[in-house]
Amino acid sequence: MLAAIGAASIDELFDEIPAELRVGGLSAVPAGLTEMEISRLMQERAEQDGRYLNFIGAGAYEHHIPAAVWEITTRGEFYSAYTPYQAEASQGTLQLLYEFQTMISSLTAMDVSNTSMYEGGSALAEAVLMAVRSHKKSRRILMPATVHPVYRSVVKSIVHNQGIELVELPYCTDGGNVLLESLHTYADTEFAALVIPQPNFFGVLEEVDELTDWAHANGGLVIGLVNPVSLGLLKPPGQWGDEGADIVAGEGQPLGAPLSSGGPYFGFMCCKQKYVRQMPGRIVGRTVDLDGKPGYTLTLQAREQHIRRSKATSNICTNQGLLVTAATIHMALLGPDGIERVARQSHARTLELIDKLTAIEGVERMFDRPVFNECVLRLSQSAIDTLRALEAEGIIGGYNLNRYYPEFGDAILVCATETRTHEDIDNYAMHMERIIGARRLDPPCAQKA
Repeated sequence: MLAAIGAASIDELFDEIPAELRVGGLSAVPAGLTEMEISRLMQERAEQDGRYLNFIGAGAYEHHIPAAVWEITTRGEFYSAYTPYQAEASQGTLQLLYEFQTMISSLTAMDVSNTSMYEGGSALAEAVLMAVRSHKKSRRILMPATVHPVYRSVVKSIVHNQGIELVELPYCTDGGNVLLESLHTYADTEFAALVIPQPNFFGVLEEVDELTDWAHANGGLVIGLVNPVSLGLLKPPGQWGDEGADIVAGEGQPLGAPLSSGGPYFGFMCCKQKYVRQMPGRIVGRTVDLDGKPGYTLTLQAREQHIRRSKATSNICTNQGLLVTAATIHMALLGPDGIERVARQSHARTLELIDKLTAIEGVERMFDRPVFNECVLRLSQSAIDTLRALEAEGIIGGYNLNRYYPEFGDAILVCATETRTHEDIDNYAMHMERIIGARRLDPPCAQKA
C-alpha cells in the first residue's frame, strides 16, 4: 500500500504530525486480557461500586423498567437496525418509529414529533435554532436561569457562534420560578422565543399559562422543555395558555433508559404543524400502497446528505434509535394510565421525602412553590460533607447545587421516584438527622479538623 502511494514508510506517510506530538509506544496501556479475565475484572469493579439508595435526579431519573422492555429491544431485528433508508426492508423499524411519534405527540398534545434527537441538551439547542429560523425577525432567546444548567451550557456551545443571543432570566428567590414581572423589560423588544421549563431544574412548577400567553402577545414563540413522565400528571405543553407551546423538547431517559453511567440517552422534539419544515431529524409517515395496504416510509428528511443539501436543518439521522425503541416499548407497556400512575407515585414519594427531611433541625425547604418529583433543600452545614457522610452509609443523598448556584450556599436538590419505598425514605431521614445532629454537636475545633 505504501509503495502504491509513493511513501517509503509509515513515518513518512504521517510526516505532517510534529515530532513532539508523536508517541513511541503505548506504555500506559496494559496487556490484553481474555474474555474470562475481562468478565472477572468487570465483576470486581461492579462490586466496588456497591448498591446505593438513590435520591438524586437533576435530569436523570431512576424509574422502574419492565423486564420486557429490553428483552424486546435487544432482539436482533431492533438491536442492529440502522437508519431505514430502504422502506421495503425496514417496515418493522419504521412502524415502531411511527408509533413513537404518535405516542410523544399524544403525551405532549402537539401536532408533530420527529423520531428523536441526541439527548435533552442538544434537543433544546436544536429547538432554539428552529425557533430562530421560524421567527426570522430576531435572533434573541429568553432563557430562564431555572433551565437545567448543563442544558444552558450545551445551548450556548452550539449557538453562540451563530449570532444568537441568549438572555438569562432571573428566578424568584421565594418561589424558584420565573416571575411575569421580570419579563416586562423585554415587552417592547424583539425576541425569537421564550424557553419555559416544566418542571424547572429546581423541581418547581412554572406558571406556564401566563408565560406562554405573554410570549405570544409579544410576538415570540414558546419552547417548552418538559420531563415526559411529568406529563402523566401535568398539563401538556400543547395546551399551555390560549395557543399552546410552539416547539417542545426534552430528555427521553425516564422512558425506559436505565441509569448507565451517564448514558446513552435520547432527546425528543415536537412542534406545531406550521413549523414542521423547520424541524431537524427525521419524520416517519404512514401511507397505503396500490393495493390499499398500509406502509411506512421516511417522509421529511432534513439531512444535508439528502436533497436539502445546504438548506438542511441538521445532520441527525440514526441517532439514538435503540433508546427510542426501548422508550416506545416502555410507553406501550405502561399505557396512559401507567404513566399517570408513575407520575403520581413519584410526586407522592417526593412530598413524603420533603416532609421527613424538613422535620429535621438544620434542613429547610428553599422555595415555597409546588414541585413535581424534586425539591431544593437548604442545609445548616456543608452540603459536600453531608453528602459524603450519606454516601458512606450507602445513600446518594442529592445533587450539590453550589457549582451552578453558589448564591444558594449549602443546598442540595433531592429527588424521589416510584422506586423509593417508605422504608427507603425513613432510612435516609434517619441518617440525615444523625449526621446533621452529630456535626451540630461537634465542638468548633473538631469541625475544623
